[in-house]
Amino acid sequence: MSTTMRRCAGALLAAVLVTVAILAHTGNQVQAAAAVRVLPLGDSITDGFNVPGGYRIDLWQKVVAGGYTVDFVGSQTNGPASLGDRNHEGHSGWRIDQIDANIVNWLNTFQPRTILLHIGTNDIFQNRDLPNAPNRLAALIDRITTTAPDAKLFVATIVPAGSASTDAQVRSFNAAIPQIVQTRANAGRQVYLVNMYNALTAADLADGVHPNATGYSKMATTWYNALLAVPGSLTDGGTTPTPTPTTTPTGGPTVPPTTPPTTPPTNPPAGCTASVSLNSWNGGFVATVRVTAGSSGTNGWTVSAALPSGTTVTNAWNTQRSGNSGVVQFSNVSYNGRIAAGQSTEFGFQGTGSGVGLGTSCVAR
Repeated sequence: MSTTMRRCAGALLAAVLVTVAILAHTGNQVQAAAAVRVLPLGDSITDGFNVPGGYRIDLWQKVVAGGYTVDFVGSQTNGPASLGDRNHEGHSGWRIDQIDANIVNWLNTFQPRTILLHIGTNDIFQNRDLPNAPNRLAALIDRITTTAPDAKLFVATIVPAGSASTDAQVRSFNAAIPQIVQTRANAGRQVYLVNMYNALTAADLADGVHPNATGYSKMATTWYNALLAVPGSLTDGGTTPTPTPTTTPTGGPTVPPTTPPTTPPTNPPAGCTASVSLNSWNGGFVATVRVTAGSSGTNGWTVSAALPSGTTVTNAWNTQRSGNSGVVQFSNVSYNGRIAAGQSTEFGFQGTGSGVGLGTSCVAR
């Protein structure tokens, strides 16, 4: 081969390598741009004390299995190999005020689309001005929604405590959160309540404070169901992927395959069911209602709740309410009416009196 030909071949090879590098870099940029930035935010429970990675491990697996592309963001990093993205903003021992002091910088740095907030446990265990803990949480929520008005903020009630006396303080703190969230949602802010307290029991705690592996897995399921209920929280623009799941999704029954009839039925019946879980204390309760679509899915739904005598609903979230005693009707809001077959969404309400014996029925549209 002549010197001239060798030079031409070398130049061509260099050009090809540069082109490949540019295409690879561009592909990485497109992939990063497509990922929805999710900020796990809170204390050691977000960090994953006892189980490094905590709820983020199973949440990541569920998100990936669901066909979503997300980017966990934050200045902290930990977790096992099974956690594909280990970034977060969980700080062991931190209270609400400490998160509040840093949140603006984190929001400006990471610009999340979706925020998962679980905070307040250390305020209780450190006995930090407990009567004003809900006010501190409200101020933090306001700072987040003002700094990042386009972000979707999911605010969790905090998990139970192992001690009965401490758990009573947890319930008192949690009881204030629905109204805090609802007031801001009514003002047009993208704030959503997640009832994490009812998802776990004391048996799901490793040390009376932090969840064990089972508890963290339950947290992951609760976060994931909440994210699915709000369009755009896991996707850029609100579109939803249609993956083939490798495991049965939680929140609904599995419908076994059947042989198609020779004459397909027209207008298959729509339907839904409603199940209730209660967090009760002396003189009041919080009810979490799970609405599960039947085989046809729903475009909307209404749940009728027959309240026990003497019971009054004081507020509700993720729903439109008609009435406050007797038979109260709860209907979907704009973002949770459409439910795929076998899938679920949740709403909740708080009441005075006793919720024991509460009966529900569901009508789909």
